[in-house]
Amino acid sequence: MSDAWLIVGLGNPGPQYERTRHNVGQLVIDELAARRSEAFRAHKANARVAETWLRPGAAKLVLAKPNSFMNVSGGPVAGLAQFYGIPPERVVIVHDELDIPFDAVRLKVGGGHGGHNGVRDVAKALGTPDFPRVRVGIGRPPGRQDAADWVLQPFPAAAREELALAVSDAADAVERLVSDGLLAAQQVHHAPRP
Repeated sequence: MSDAWLIVGLGNPGPQYERTRHNVGQLVIDELAARRSEAFRAHKANARVAETWLRPGAAKLVLAKPNSFMNVSGGPVAGLAQFYGIPPERVVIVHDELDIPFDAVRLKVGGGHGGHNGVRDVAKALGTPDFPRVRVGIGRPPGRQDAADWVLQPFPAAAREELALAVSDAADAVERLVSDGLLAAQQVHHAPRP
């Protein structure tokens, strides 16, 4: 068994989805890779990966973005976990969350999928829902707009600054989760912003 961590950003493949709300998890993975000047490469588990470290001498990180569509993310995640010998408790799933206000970040381990089909598929493929999650708030759609349409829309230009902060906060949350554990990460990231 490896002491590495698999950090997966959920999303949909293709340039038309890159800046949508549903792909915010992959934006966080891009941020983590950029902080370490790492590039992604193709992996046989139908994903793009970048192998790096939290910091020199610290935990190994396998940053991953599945090439599959959101609702079938489980196969690539399980394939990567098996390939690297990483148990579910070290598989961190970073994803969008409708029930959290835009730009807030929340962490948890286990529990239900809250209607998120990507999380549902990962739990099914791993055989357990007991994996850490970094949930990036995208908020609920206004009025009667369908949630499925909302998540596939790009973030508006007016929200770019808040989006950059949310992505940076979520990347910080992943790093703190790996280095200090869930409780320490929750104490920082669940606290109100000053």
